[in-house]
Amino acid sequence: MSAKHELRKYDGDEKVWVGKYRNSHNLLHWHSDCELIYVEHGSIDVFCSGKNYLLTPGKAMFIQSGEIHYMKAREETYLLVFIFDESLMKTAAGAQRLDSPLLSDVYSIPTAYNEIKRELSDKKPFYAQAANNRMTKLLIDILRGEPLTLMSAATETGLKTLKRLLDDVEDKYADYTFERASEFASFSEAYFSRLFHKQMGMTFSQYLNNVRIRHAVEIMRNEPKVSMTELSIKTGYTTIRNFNRMFRTITGYAPRELPEDFHFEDKYGSEDTDPTLEGCTLVE
Repeated sequence: MSAKHELRKYDGDEKVWVGKYRNSHNLLHWHSDCELIYVEHGSIDVFCSGKNYLLTPGKAMFIQSGEIHYMKAREETYLLVFIFDESLMKTAAGAQRLDSPLLSDVYSIPTAYNEIKRELSDKKPFYAQAANNRMTKLLIDILRGEPLTLMSAATETGLKTLKRLLDDVEDKYADYTFERASEFASFSEAYFSRLFHKQMGMTFSQYLNNVRIRHAVEIMRNEPKVSMTELSIKTGYTTIRNFNRMFRTITGYAPRELPEDFHFEDKYGSEDTDPTLEGCTLVE
């Protein structure tokens, strides 16, 4: 799985968007906006802040701006999702942040969802201000009820460096190595290995192979006549044997057996999906 930096556009002066999703399943990504999710039905695994969480009905999670995360529904699952501009959080909390993404209370989240949804749908005069104010009120309730902390300068610097690295890997994946990655980050190999695994939930080698194979599938789609030898070289594998082995490990198929309708779950979906929550269906 590869980490994407996603951007959200709002329709007008509002700084918040809400929607209900069915069976959310996305891969590693981050965005400048903050995100609040609430499980209405079902259960979902979420990786955030370097930890795995299982959310069940009535549980909520606050994902800070810039937090690398992913989620996968275990069953038929419905989520209420709030996505809002980081400025709302900064205005309310300043430099403080939640000590844990997992919230200890519901904080009338379903009620706030319905009220914001109605404002954004009806678009009555001053609807943007009303939606922003309701989101801010919910934020204040959460901040008052949850333990707060300050992110250390070292942790913040490490995360920023890691995100720059991921962008560089996306562009130059064929030539990347673990040594080059640790050198790019200006960390010792031991420290880089620990930091990467903690923040991404996998080793750098696992991440790099996912990026390479995703690009291999894209090349196959764009260049149907490409040879497997050429494809393995283009994606950074020194032998076609290693390429074939990794391709099957990640996709479940040999390159020449890949179904025409195969796609990675982090690919943008159809008109009823939203790029911030790829691989799931927007139902409301």
